[in-house]
Amino acid sequence: MSVTYQPKKRKRARAHGFLVRSRIKTGKKVLKRRRQKGRKKLSV
Repeated sequence: MSVTYQPKKRKRARAHGFLVRSRIKTGKKVLKRRRQKGRKKLSV
C-alpha cells in the first residue's frame, strides 16, 4: 500500500476554507452551526 494522504495547505483551504464556506448557502449553515456549538475554529 502507498501513502495516500499528501496534505497541501492551499488545496485544503480552497476546498474547506472560511471564504469558501461563507460564499455558499450550505456553507453559511455549516458556519452557523459551528458557531452555535461554540467551536473555537470554524473552518480551516
